[in-house]
Amino acid sequence: TLREKLLAGLLGGLGVAGAAGLSLWLLPGGSPWLIASVSASAVLLFAVPHGAFSQPWPLLAGHGLSAVVGVTCAQWLGHGIPAIAIAAGLALLLMYQLRCIHPPGGATALAAVLGGPDIQALGYGFVVTPVLLNMSLLLGMALVLNAPFPWRRYPAALRPPNPPAQAPPAFSAEDIAYALRQLETVIAVSDEELNAIFALAQQ
Repeated sequence: TLREKLLAGLLGGLGVAGAAGLSLWLLPGGSPWLIASVSASAVLLFAVPHGAFSQPWPLLAGHGLSAVVGVTCAQWLGHGIPAIAIAAGLALLLMYQLRCIHPPGGATALAAVLGGPDIQALGYGFVVTPVLLNMSLLLGMALVLNAPFPWRRYPAALRPPNPPAQAPPAFSAEDIAYALRQLETVIAVSDEELNAIFALAQQ
């Protein structure tokens, strides 16, 4: 609904303002790379607060592991294309293996490699300050800003449970699409994927 879109935009803007402000305070020269990854995480936490990639473990571990990988690659491999490629690929592998996939984490890995002298001077301190500190602040803002709206409460475990399922009569893919719209949340599935899920469920 329009209400939900407006809320996502407003709350996301407030979340980014807090985290970006802290980042600029900690790194007076500014870090466009880090602010970009914070903003990307805010999209997930405020537009898709109940999505699998938006939950606290993927948020914190995804960025934290990616930062460690990025710093390590920068120190051992420099700041060229090989370091960029290995940092991105290894960060993705670790997030996948440890069930903490958070797409903006890839930007954090690249920030450690390409972020310039201010970030490089931090070494592994970059992982704690500003990365994990920023993401912890963003996590706190998501908890607080989404809390007044029961259907948006974050993380997903705090959202009121859906009504218990009754034995359903025959239904169609359109019925499923209608039900998803009533949840006031975004689920990353295309119409084609939804139809495929419905067809498999029928089988």
